[in-house]
Amino acid sequence: MRKVQRKQISIQSRSLNSPEQPLSSVIAATIKTGIIKSNLLAMMAGLALALYMNQLNPLDKLAEIFLAVIGSFLIIGAAGAFNNLYDRDIDSVMERTKNRPTVAGTIKPLTVLRLGVLMTLFGLAALALASPLAAVMGFLGLFFYVVPYTMWSKRRTVYNTEIGSISGGMPPLIGWAAVDPNIFHPAIVGLFATTVIWQMPHFYAIAIRKHDDYKAANVPMLPVVKGFKRTYIQTNIYLVVLTAASFLFKPVGFVPMFAALLLNIAWLALSIFGYRKMGAEKWAKLMFIYSLLYIMVLFTLIILYSLIGMWFEM
Repeated sequence: MRKVQRKQISIQSRSLNSPEQPLSSVIAATIKTGIIKSNLLAMMAGLALALYMNQLNPLDKLAEIFLAVIGSFLIIGAAGAFNNLYDRDIDSVMERTKNRPTVAGTIKPLTVLRLGVLMTLFGLAALALASPLAAVMGFLGLFFYVVPYTMWSKRRTVYNTEIGSISGGMPPLIGWAAVDPNIFHPAIVGLFATTVIWQMPHFYAIAIRKHDDYKAANVPMLPVVKGFKRTYIQTNIYLVVLTAASFLFKPVGFVPMFAALLLNIAWLALSIFGYRKMGAEKWAKLMFIYSLLYIMVLFTLIILYSLIGMWFEM
């Protein structure tokens, strides 16, 4: 797979043809607020789980909770800004990304760079005030997303999704570390592992749906390089592993373990029987929708289970 030749984007000429947008909308698209929201839910799941497993009163940790939310928002937003800045060339080729502010010229590259740096500094500072370990987890998440994933593996290897999943698994660790330094506790290990493994079936589905985009941009996603059949098989392998990972929730309680097991079995069944009855693109759309419902339900369940558990222990 040849390396994509980076294009010189004329910001001035593009901005003349671009309709004016509110500054808030431009910044929201630049820092990817949609991704921020989903990752904040993951962070809160890790934080709530830490409070519950350590029998801590949330009222005693309000400062740490507030700082973890603010710090995570800024760090995740900085990662999105750096990604948009670096990927302007391939984003301009792909239909789903060609209207991003960094491509359309509605925001200058230097402005994005400054925004990313400032969000990084303030984000790490906020996390450090929550706990030094939370800042370390935040930095590692940002680093893995920007350097090993965005700047290296995304354009060079079919395993870019696996490498990027490390960064995607960091938000629960940030939340946990904000109130408990033991990030090797079985409960958070289970949540981290589930968050990491979930990303492969999720992003494989996106890669199939946007196969032509990735192919045009020469991004070596699994369906582009190995084909749909290989992607289907590899998806099922990860779903089997994800199903086995359900038992990692045993230290948390029977309810979250059983719920995770049911969600994973349903996903695997949906994948196998859905693929037999529909084309690859329809199957991928179904898998993508379920992946979003899956992670939202799982994180919400973890948060509610932890809050209810804390309520009865107070």
